[in-house]
Amino acid sequence: MTAQVLIYSIVFLLVGIAAGFFLKKKMEESRQQDVEGQRRKLLENALAEAAQIKKDAELQIKAESLRLRQEAEKDAQDLKVTLLKEEELLGQRIEQANRKVDLLDKREMDLLNKEENLAKSQQELTEQTRAIDTLVEEQRLKLEKISGITRDEAMAKLMESIESEARMEAAKAILRIENDMKIQADKKAKNILALAISRYAGEYVAEKTVSVVSLPNEEMKGRIIGREGRNIRAIEAATGIDIIIDDTPEAVILSGFNPVRREVARQALEQLIVDGRIHPARIEEIVGKVEKELDATMRESGEQATFDVGAHGVHHEVVMLLGRLRYRTSYGQNVLQHSLEVAFLCGIMAAELGLDVKEAKRAGLLHDIGKAVDHEIEGSHASIGANLAKKYGEHEAIVHAIAAHHEDVPPESILDVLVQSADALSGARPGARKEMLESYVKRLDDLEQIAMAFDGVEKSYAIQAGREIRIVVDSKDITDPDACMLSKDIAKKIESDLTYPGQIKVTVIRETRSVEYAK
Repeated sequence: MTAQVLIYSIVFLLVGIAAGFFLKKKMEESRQQDVEGQRRKLLENALAEAAQIKKDAELQIKAESLRLRQEAEKDAQDLKVTLLKEEELLGQRIEQANRKVDLLDKREMDLLNKEENLAKSQQELTEQTRAIDTLVEEQRLKLEKISGITRDEAMAKLMESIESEARMEAAKAILRIENDMKIQADKKAKNILALAISRYAGEYVAEKTVSVVSLPNEEMKGRIIGREGRNIRAIEAATGIDIIIDDTPEAVILSGFNPVRREVARQALEQLIVDGRIHPARIEEIVGKVEKELDATMRESGEQATFDVGAHGVHHEVVMLLGRLRYRTSYGQNVLQHSLEVAFLCGIMAAELGLDVKEAKRAGLLHDIGKAVDHEIEGSHASIGANLAKKYGEHEAIVHAIAAHHEDVPPESILDVLVQSADALSGARPGARKEMLESYVKRLDDLEQIAMAFDGVEKSYAIQAGREIRIVVDSKDITDPDACMLSKDIAKKIESDLTYPGQIKVTVIRETRSVEYAK
């Protein structure tokens, strides 16, 4: 049983193996058939696709060929049109060139004709010129015979006439230029004066508008200022003068343009320092007292001045103005003393000329009264003084002399000139007007240095307070004409390099010595 089962099992196994082999072979054959079918299908698709691509390529080549042919035909057409246009343009240019050639030929013929005509005209002109010269010579001989003068004499008279007219025209031109230059010079002078005023205003204010009051000690400054500054404010309000308290040891500065108010402040402050009681009430009391005393002093000074000069009947307000001049200075010169000097000089010159001495002295005394109030009234001190003199009943001649002493108005009488001269004499007197020592010494040194810088100068001396310089030259190097030119050159150098009041006299001294010994 077991063997039978085993045989059956082997049979079944063999049958199964055979069936499996057969089935596998069938499957392999079926697979090969499928692969072969796919291969044939792919081949057919590839052939169809290749045929389609070939067909599309042929169509594209035909279209591109057609396009290129059309473009070539279009370019050929455009080129043909361009060639036709250029051919037409070339024909026009050839035609224009032919016309220009014809025109040039015509012009050449015209020029030849004109040259021939010009040669004929020139020949005719030459003949006419000869005829005219002959005729002019005949007429000249006839004119000389009729007039009785030769051609040279007539030409000389003509030249004289022309020269006279030219001189007249030149004189007119010179006069016009001089007038224009005067106008320009006046404008330039005003500009220079304005510039000078602006440059020296600071020095003038610093020197002429301040007064210094000495203090016994530094503690006094604090007492003058007072609690919260009430004392110094009271002094400034009462006097109208600024009080400057700075680091200057044991001194305070009073600053103001009004010299009388500055004097009131100075005296009042000195009295307050001596008294020791410095407070607003005491300040007002002292200032009022000093003002009354100063009014009395100015009145006395004015009366004394009129008495010294011999001027009687002077208005009391004019007397007060003269007294105010006691506290007014000009370049360091006291104006009241200056007025007295001018009065005496006017009197001396009037006596020499046989004029009214009293009137001359009176005019000289009053010529600067405008300076007493020139810080309060607008205008020059000469015009202010003339208006005041007229207001207070002075004679018309004296009023005009006051107005004209600085040529604000032109002088009209001898009295006007006398006052001008006396004013210049008093102001120009060496030592009359003060200068700062440093600037004075520097100006003298600069004068001498300028002179010594020129060749041939041996020595130079500044004299007459710098108003004259004397130069000694070597006679071997400098001749007399050279000395004359040297003085002019030095004067020009001084004018260009220095600033000075008035004028400076330049004197060049050339000494020639001849020495011989008797044996």
